[in-house]
Amino acid sequence: MSLEGKTVVLGVTGSIAAYKAPTVARKLQSKGADVIVVITEAGTKLVGPLTFRSLTGKPVIVDMFDPSTEWQIEHISLAEKADLFLIAPATANTIGKIAHGIADNILTCAVMATRAPVLIAPAMNVNMYENLVVQENIRRLQELGYSFVGPKVGRLATGIEGRGPLADPDDIVRRAEELLGEG
Repeated sequence: MSLEGKTVVLGVTGSIAAYKAPTVARKLQSKGADVIVVITEAGTKLVGPLTFRSLTGKPVIVDMFDPSTEWQIEHISLAEKADLFLIAPATANTIGKIAHGIADNILTCAVMATRAPVLIAPAMNVNMYENLVVQENIRRLQELGYSFVGPKVGRLATGIEGRGPLADPDDIVRRAEELLGEG
């Protein structure tokens, strides 16, 4: 399947699974997608923006008020460029913010402004994932038309087994292709 000519905005949040996001970016690119990365401040503590810039050849967006970038209303520009908005990994925090319309960083602002399909790949501790508030937020977003992939069941960062690890990058890309009508 080809994603040639498609722009995927890849949102990366502060889950330990952020280390898998460069693989997702690479796999999207191998399918022909143009990948623009937006990373939360917490995400930068786990994977540096330079990693994504090296992979995509594009500036990585961390702050909507960054004076070093060409002036544009960044979150609107991102929202309009996206054929698909993919958040991988998505923390409980980011899912909750989106579910309740809280747009307090570049990632959540851009999601609020996009008309593109949004695909969310949760990754968190099993107890967090199974928390009734998190489950309600996921249900709310699904009812609003947001799509989800994963999480899978497996070994968590804490060493226990449970539902919470990020879906496999191949599964994330396959779901992205389906949403873009290419799968």
